[in-house]
Amino acid sequence: MTRHDGDMERTFAALPPARGRGFAQTWWGLAWLKGLEETALDSGQLKAGRTLARAGAVGAVSVRPGRITAVVRGRDRTAHRADVLLEELTGEQWDRFLDMTVERAGHVAALLDRDMPPHLVEDAAATGIELLPGMGDLEPECGCGAWDHCGHTAALCYQVARLLDQDPFVLLLMRGRGERDLLDDLQARSAAPASEPSDPSAPSDPEGVDAAEAYATGDILPPLPALPELPAEPGVPPSLDTETPPASGVDPAALEFLAARTAAEAHRMLAEALRAGPEQRAVEAELTLDQDAVRLASGSPSAGVAERLADGSGRGREGLAVAVRAWRLGGITALSVLDEEWTVEGEALARARAALDSAWDEDERPALRAKGNRWTVTGAPNQLRLARDGRWWPYREEHGSWVPAGGPAQDPATALASARLTAEEEQP
Repeated sequence: MTRHDGDMERTFAALPPARGRGFAQTWWGLAWLKGLEETALDSGQLKAGRTLARAGAVGAVSVRPGRITAVVRGRDRTAHRADVLLEELTGEQWDRFLDMTVERAGHVAALLDRDMPPHLVEDAAATGIELLPGMGDLEPECGCGAWDHCGHTAALCYQVARLLDQDPFVLLLMRGRGERDLLDDLQARSAAPASEPSDPSAPSDPEGVDAAEAYATGDILPPLPALPELPAEPGVPPSLDTETPPASGVDPAALEFLAARTAAEAHRMLAEALRAGPEQRAVEAELTLDQDAVRLASGSPSAGVAERLADGSGRGREGLAVAVRAWRLGGITALSVLDEEWTVEGEALARARAALDSAWDEDERPALRAKGNRWTVTGAPNQLRLARDGRWWPYREEHGSWVPAGGPAQDPATALASARLTAEEEQP
C-alpha cells in the first residue's frame, strides 16, 4: 500500500455558531455524541461544552489518527488547547474491515456517497471491530488541567459531531486510515479476484432471466389491489404507563407525545398524497431540528415536553410560543417570515412599491418606515412583512416584540387591516 502522508491529517476551519439546531442529524453523529455523554462524569461540563460550541468558541479542528485537536475559548475568553483521543484500529483489524467491506458492494457505494449505513457498522462489529466510540472511548486532554471531560473538550466533541455529519471519513481517519489510503486499499482488494485465472471446472453462473422476457410478463401479472381508504383520524399510540419503570433518561410522556404527533403528521401527508396524486404533489423540504421542534410544539404538548422543546430549539419559552403562533398561521413559510429579514431589491422591490402605492387612496395611506422586507407603520404598533413569494404578512408589537397577527394576503392593505381587526377582537 502506498501511504499518503498528506492524507493523515485534515484541518477544518472553525464552524459558525450552531444556534437553533442540533449538533448532529445523522445517526452516526448522534452515536458519537452518545459516546461522549456516556463517558463524561459531569453533566454540567457537557452543558458548558454545548454552550461554548453553540457560541462558536471552537477554533479550527485538526483530525489525525487517534486524536482530534482544537483551541477552545472559555466563557472568560481564555484560550485552551483541547485534545480528545480515540484508539486506532490495528493493522489486522483494518484488514478484516476492508475484506468485509469489499464483500458487500453497497458498503463501498455508501462510503463514496459520504454515508455510513447502520449495517456497515453492524457488519464491522460482527467481525470484532467497533468503529463508533462507546463508553469511555473518548479520552480527554485539556490545557485547563481538568482530568475528565471539561467544557473545552466537550465543546470540541460537539463540534466534531457536525463534521462527522458531513463526512464519515473523519471517523475513519481518527481510527487510523485516511480517505485516499482507504479507497486505494478497497480498489486493490476489489480488483484482486478479477486478476486470478478462472477455473474451467468450476460451475458457471446461472444465466438469469432475459430482461425483455421479464418485461413482457408484466401484462399477465394480476393488478395491484386497490388502495385502502384513509382512516378518519390518525392512529392512537399505545400507552407507556406500565408497571415497568423506564430506563434512565427516558421520558414516557415525551415518547407518547412524539408518537402521537408522528401519527398525525403521517395521516396528513397520506391525505395530501391521495388528494393530489403522486404526479402533482410537490416535494416538501426537510425540516431543520429547530423547525421540527416548532412543529411539535404546535401540537399542544405537556408543560414538561414544551420546556424541552423550548430548550432544544434554542428559542426559549417565549420565543417558542411566538414561533408556534407563526407555524399555526402558515407552517414553514410563516416561520421563515418570522425569523428571516432580507433585503428587497430589483424587480421584487419594484413590485412591492407598486403594491403599496395602489393599496390605499392618497388620503388613507399610512406612513410606513421600511427596513429590509419589513414596513412598520409610523406611530402605530403594526407592521407588514413581505415574504419571498410576494405575499404580505401582518405583524403587531406586543410587549416590545413583533408577533404574527394573521395570515398572508396579496394586498398589503388587507393584511394590515386584518392585524388591526385581530387586535380589536382580542381587547376585553
